[in-house]
Amino acid sequence: MIATALILLLVLIGLSIPVGAALGVLGLTLDPLFSMLPLSRALGELSWSANNEFLLVAIPLFILLGEVLLRAGFAEKMYSSMSLWLSWLPGGLMHANIGASTLFSATSGSSVATAATVGTVALPQIKRYGYNEPLFLGSLAAGGTLGILIPPSINLVIYGVLTNSSVPKLYLAGIIPGFAMAALFMLTIIVACIVKPSWGGQKIHATWGERIRSLVHLGPPLAIFLLVVGSIYAGLATPTEAAALGVTGALILAAWFRKLTWTMLRESIEGTMRSTAMIMLIVIAAGFLNFVMSATGLTSAITDSITGLGFSPAWMLLVLVVFYLVLGCFMETLSMMITTIPIVAPIMIALGFDPIWLGIVIIILVEAALITPPVGLNLFVVQSLRKSGSMNSVIIGSLPFVAAMFVMLLLLALVPDLALWLPRVFG
Repeated sequence: MIATALILLLVLIGLSIPVGAALGVLGLTLDPLFSMLPLSRALGELSWSANNEFLLVAIPLFILLGEVLLRAGFAEKMYSSMSLWLSWLPGGLMHANIGASTLFSATSGSSVATAATVGTVALPQIKRYGYNEPLFLGSLAAGGTLGILIPPSINLVIYGVLTNSSVPKLYLAGIIPGFAMAALFMLTIIVACIVKPSWGGQKIHATWGERIRSLVHLGPPLAIFLLVVGSIYAGLATPTEAAALGVTGALILAAWFRKLTWTMLRESIEGTMRSTAMIMLIVIAAGFLNFVMSATGLTSAITDSITGLGFSPAWMLLVLVVFYLVLGCFMETLSMMITTIPIVAPIMIALGFDPIWLGIVIIILVEAALITPPVGLNLFVVQSLRKSGSMNSVIIGSLPFVAAMFVMLLLLALVPDLALWLPRVFG
């Protein structure tokens, strides 16, 4: 049964069928093969229950927040400010890529949106200042991954829903690892540019007056971050209500800077609808597949086969890392999470791993999947922005940052409090 399900999944993905459709087709195929009852008749009820979750309303709201900030032009100004503050480091504007991605991810909650936004602004600087192209492209792809770790994160909301974990605690747990990851990315750039100084491009010189004046451009994203995250931890709003507050704040800022037009608003809503429809299709299809797997005993069979191996917690953690890295080569991140977490999380929690800590580890592994070929979404996003050149440059440039993610995973394994200290103190 396990082998049949796995082969069918690989065949469907290999046929380049959209992941949402592939998961749905797999569920509809496993139903008559292994169940005596017509499980497909529950699809309508399952679809309704999957959508009828208040916390999931945060997803389109966070997407809309990112769309408004992007189309209002805040990202470009934010990048300019970051370039003035960080360009003195070895690697120059590549640090601005990471810094701007960190700040934008703290408002958008989406990796793809972060990579696309910062990449659009940053790519012209490669030839202008003579940067090493692969490393520069890798910094954009890697910087984008921070969008699903630093709160507010759409993926952390999904994990919270799937494991019945506290989203505010997950948000707190993601703060220190998120900024530590950004620091590791910057350290990777510094080391690379010290070894190969020519990769760092031309220096951009700025006076302290210019830097201080540029701080005004960091105000809007910081204000949104404080509004969203602050309202949650002040006990004033749930994550969904905080997302609505963030959208309201972004619209007010856009109006204040005279960027709020009917065209901008229409494009933002259309972009939100497209992204939300894609996400919810995956959620519904994966929900039906999980139902079929549970009803046919497939979930129990997988769980029993894994626990029967008799691995220690440390070895199981290593298996988890390898599992997600391999799976990330074939599946899109969100669908990978929705499909696997209902199976993986109970096993790991039963072995004594904290569910909040586990959520951060899985998110980092999913981040790695975003920049590993052949299905790394951020790789495709950055390559699509280039409009020329080989994908190999983006892949090669992202590899040092994948290594930095492994360092972060090792640090989390050795010092779990990197993720658990803030939830314990403020949760």
